[in-house]
Amino acid sequence: MTRRSAVLCLAVLCAGSPAASRGPDLLAGDDTIQLTLEAPLGRLFERGQTDENFKVPGTLTYTDARTGEPITLRDVVVSVRGHSSRRETECTFPKLKLKIAAGVGLKIGTHCGETDDGTLSAKYGRLSNERSPHREALTYRLLEAAGVPTLRTRPARIAYVDGGKAPLVRNALLVEDDDDAGRRLGGTKEIPLEAVGSVQSRRAAAEGARIAFGEAMIGNFDWCLKYTPDDIYRCDDSKPLWNVLAFDRGNGSVALVAKDFDLAGAVVGSHKWFGKVFSRGFVPSKSERETEVVAQVQRTRTLFPRATLDAERRHFLDRKSAVYGALDKADVDADGRAIARDYLDAFYAAIADDPYYRTVVGRAGVRVYADAARGAEACGRGDLLREGTPVDVRRHSGDMSEVILLDALWRWADKDPCPAVLNGPVWIRSDAITRHYP
Repeated sequence: MTRRSAVLCLAVLCAGSPAASRGPDLLAGDDTIQLTLEAPLGRLFERGQTDENFKVPGTLTYTDARTGEPITLRDVVVSVRGHSSRRETECTFPKLKLKIAAGVGLKIGTHCGETDDGTLSAKYGRLSNERSPHREALTYRLLEAAGVPTLRTRPARIAYVDGGKAPLVRNALLVEDDDDAGRRLGGTKEIPLEAVGSVQSRRAAAEGARIAFGEAMIGNFDWCLKYTPDDIYRCDDSKPLWNVLAFDRGNGSVALVAKDFDLAGAVVGSHKWFGKVFSRGFVPSKSERETEVVAQVQRTRTLFPRATLDAERRHFLDRKSAVYGALDKADVDADGRAIARDYLDAFYAAIADDPYYRTVVGRAGVRVYADAARGAEACGRGDLLREGTPVDVRRHSGDMSEVILLDALWRWADKDPCPAVLNGPVWIRSDAITRHYP
């Protein structure tokens, strides 16, 4: 390789650095880029299941979009990445990470496996075929169009070459390296999850609100960000951050970046856990996708003051045409486009004024009963509703209301289920119900 080619190759992958502005960038463009990756992948996958530090050498080849010349990056270091995806029971072809040179990296979202339909993996509900990477690419494009801070990405078609075996050509997703993202956003260092604290303590409400609405828009629940010190929604003290990056900008501010959407509803189509968390009867359509969107949209009301909520809703409504435009031009399968449209339609309906300020439980200390006479509690003895829980009022009797609850705050979702909330109406005091929240 010539000296000029070597310099150009590094510039290609240094997204976010000054060199990137002077040369082509693999992450630039919405079209699908064609690549060839040569590496002993079989050996990597075998060792990588148990040793996340195991690496193999590889070569990456692609065609320069400006000159039409092939460019080959040699001495590429290839490793597996991810948590659940490294297990063979979840992905026979796990996610990859490439290191081109010191401080220069690129991540690859792979096809995971070779299922030929929409069957989801048994444990995590992952779509294990090549439709998944381009659907995930679409989620990044939708979030980007909506102004949600995310990693830079680009859909790809990669020919994987492992020794003398026939090339395996599959859809993939190129993803910006975390360090590159930090530099692009002016971060001085990444904040480890155990030190991030909360959105409130880090004074990152603006980006935190944008991410909360964005995750709702694509039906993603595989994320965690503590908004206040006592926020327990899908977080705990040992893991206050999940699939969200936090960078210290060195001036008292923090940059937050949402990432990893391969388990988002807009990618997988449905969530295996739905019936253990949400009532299918809460929305008139009984649509699981609509219910998921409404749940996360309503949760935002427990996190921010009304002025912030209204400003965020206007922000997303102002970008509605750009978001749907990104959907229309994406390189994605027809079913994937239809699924994403379902989530978008539900989201934009849910953030409109009247649907957004629907009735909720407006105070703490509210009990759930099996009947209007309060003869028996519907869930565990002494169980209390979380403030902000959405309710659909069916009828009244004295000072009580029969309601369908949407457990948007995951009060009973994990270790303490309540079948009564999932399967039918329950009773709560009428004076606990309000639209004026917050």
